[in-house]
Amino acid sequence: MSLASLNDRSTAIFRSIVETYLDTGEPVGSRTLSRAEAIDVSPATIRNVMADLEDAGLLSAPHTSAGRVPTDLGLRMFVDGLMEVGNLTKSEQEAIRGQCATSGQGIDKVLADATKALSGLSRCASVVMVPKSELAVKHIEFVSISPVQALVVLVAEDGTVENRLIDLPPGLPPSALVRAGNFLSARLVGHSLEEMKGAIELELNSRQAELDGITTRIVESGLAVWSGGEADTASLLISGQSNLLENVDVAGDLERVRQLFEELERKKDLIKLMELAKDGRGVRLFIGSENKLFSLSGSSLVVSPYMNGANNVVGVIGVIGPTRLNYARIVPMVDYTAQVVTRLLNRP
Repeated sequence: MSLASLNDRSTAIFRSIVETYLDTGEPVGSRTLSRAEAIDVSPATIRNVMADLEDAGLLSAPHTSAGRVPTDLGLRMFVDGLMEVGNLTKSEQEAIRGQCATSGQGIDKVLADATKALSGLSRCASVVMVPKSELAVKHIEFVSISPVQALVVLVAEDGTVENRLIDLPPGLPPSALVRAGNFLSARLVGHSLEEMKGAIELELNSRQAELDGITTRIVESGLAVWSGGEADTASLLISGQSNLLENVDVAGDLERVRQLFEELERKKDLIKLMELAKDGRGVRLFIGSENKLFSLSGSSLVVSPYMNGANNVVGVIGVIGPTRLNYARIVPMVDYTAQVVTRLLNRP
């Protein structure tokens, strides 16, 4: 089923059902729709169209209610083809900029303030993925621990020390490890891995680097183990979980929120999901059962990537809440916040 297969009347009824449901959270019945100005047909005709939309998997009837609610598939079709994205007000833009613009503060402070701004305006929970590799490098070296293995030791400017294990080719001379460490240190100190990874790889690929083949392999292994994009190289900040408890007045809603809290506790799963949004630019939506992480709670995630000074995507920020999100308002809110964070990370 696609929008192109719906006639104008079915499209208008479908749009009205979704918009009314997102606004009220209640199942939408034919009598309610018949009062809408944009729908000039009888309740009986509306009921027939609703039945067809239900058969197509776009609507469902909760419990014994005569009304209908959009399914996850229906919400996806609405978001992709019918939703009219609104604009943030000047006061909303100023609130986001004002809360994020913490002069002289580091990236952690900027991102923490950004999540607070998002959760406050959206009245949902907000999340941000912070890659550890964004920290500027103070020192990097390769330490041999056996004839075939070495530790890549990275010291960040904030004093954080992390080690990763790499395999070495047999018979490697110790001088190769020293050369590899010196090569990376000369290019990384004072910069993050995300900022310099592309330039270093370009230098290696163009053979501008004065390194022998074995040392080049060690450098490439060191880069790969630190910037391979694995989920455990990132951390996650969550703000505003208490907002999810607002307007919860039935046992079913409370159970869904409880389930969502459990899903948020499994941060590694959420980070893996947010990693998917780093592959492109712009806002990305994960709606309900489209992803197994939210299959039980029936939640949606709206996220957008942010970039560093080298124009590389380094993290993702967004909003998580029930599938009945005001997507038309949340999408520009998340997009604008990601833009503000990007500008703040790029300032001198």
